[in-house]
Amino acid sequence: MNSLQRIEELEKKLRFYEIILNSIHHGVMITDQAGKVIFFSKTYSNFLGLSPEEVLGRHCTETIENTRMHIVGQTRVPEINHSQRINGLDMVVQRIPIEMEDGQLFVFGQVMFKDVRDVHTLAKRLNVLETKVELYEKELTSLRSSKYTFDNIAGDSRIIQEIKNQALKAAATNAPVLLIGESGTGKELFAHAIHYASSRRIHPFIRINCSAIPRELMEAELFGYEPGAFTGAGNKGKPGKFELAQGGSIFLDEIAELPLDVQPKLLRVLEEKELERLGGTRLTRLDFRLIAATNKDLLQLVEQGRFRKDLYYRLNVIPLYIPPIRERKEDIAIIAKHLIEKFNREQATRLVEILPEAMDILKTYSWPGNVRELSNVLERILYTIDGDMITPWHLPTFLQNTWEEAAGFKETQLKSLNLSREKDAILRCLNLAKNNKVEAARLLGIHRTGLYRKMKKLDIPLTQEV
Repeated sequence: MNSLQRIEELEKKLRFYEIILNSIHHGVMITDQAGKVIFFSKTYSNFLGLSPEEVLGRHCTETIENTRMHIVGQTRVPEINHSQRINGLDMVVQRIPIEMEDGQLFVFGQVMFKDVRDVHTLAKRLNVLETKVELYEKELTSLRSSKYTFDNIAGDSRIIQEIKNQALKAAATNAPVLLIGESGTGKELFAHAIHYASSRRIHPFIRINCSAIPRELMEAELFGYEPGAFTGAGNKGKPGKFELAQGGSIFLDEIAELPLDVQPKLLRVLEEKELERLGGTRLTRLDFRLIAATNKDLLQLVEQGRFRKDLYYRLNVIPLYIPPIRERKEDIAIIAKHLIEKFNREQATRLVEILPEAMDILKTYSWPGNVRELSNVLERILYTIDGDMITPWHLPTFLQNTWEEAAGFKETQLKSLNLSREKDAILRCLNLAKNNKVEAARLLGIHRTGLYRKMKKLDIPLTQEV
């Protein structure tokens, strides 16, 4: 390159840097070490009403009020985000000393904000954004985390307290937990509670129902896949449930339904704590805690060749049997009260209590559907009841019939018993309503005229009118 070309190249670079400096929004000034102005941007000139020509070569103090450019040149100490009053405005500026290779020193000055109030506005906006991010993070954590604790598991019976204590001890370990019990006993509730009571509670709780996922998609759902791993995979990969559970817990519900050909890979992931996505070649290290649940006899499935023996023993490290409510009938009243309080919160209703006569019927039934069936019955009553107290008449017919059949009475005895129960319920509601017939009828979920008819039939005195 000859001298002319070099000069042209340098001039080109100089124009480039001048354009950049002149484009800086709030203005730039550059001085030498003594404070003499050697550059004054057009944006700064327009703001102050000065032309660059009349500023260049003058001392900075003759041009800008309250400037400290010359002081920074002497001290070589940068001043970042300092306040400077110019033309009646408190501005935010920065002054940076720049030392060249030959030892010369220059000071770069820039107006960051023309008004210090802009900083406060920006700070407020930033604070709002930070608050929103924090809120969204908490919401995301809440959505991904467990919903229930051991306090949500209702019951005071010895058997349920023992199971809760065992589950609490299991939560303190990282060993796999196998929850065994009939459908509707609350196995998922225990899974949530174990995760929440563990040191992993701030991390995700990932649930997957093995019976709800098509067989051909099971492996991809559990272990993820890379782009193009199979037809329909698309050009983007997807993490599996085990990757999503990183640092937290993964709950495999209805583990007995896991396809036999997927079980060896699950066993390897449990033992090695690493996986390889479908269509991938890279191993991913995992950190998770496994909780599995089943309503079937896994050992019987092992004997039938429908479940791998090695996987069974790997899952069955801490087995917890969740009893059906027919084995802890003393908890039915507590569970029913817990469910009613839950419905009251969710549906904005005001059911108060279940009369003892109705509770006797609930305690007599065997509840093959367990807590789920009890919840269904109470919720159905919630949508049909007129009062705020559940009486025997509000219960489904099959429950009343079951109780009567279990009692083993003859027809005449049943009729007498039903009248006695009906009379007790009416007297109880009259007492609760302080003999107010309108209120008592509302508690019973019947009309006032219907209450009078029943009182007359049952020889209940109409003591006083309200």
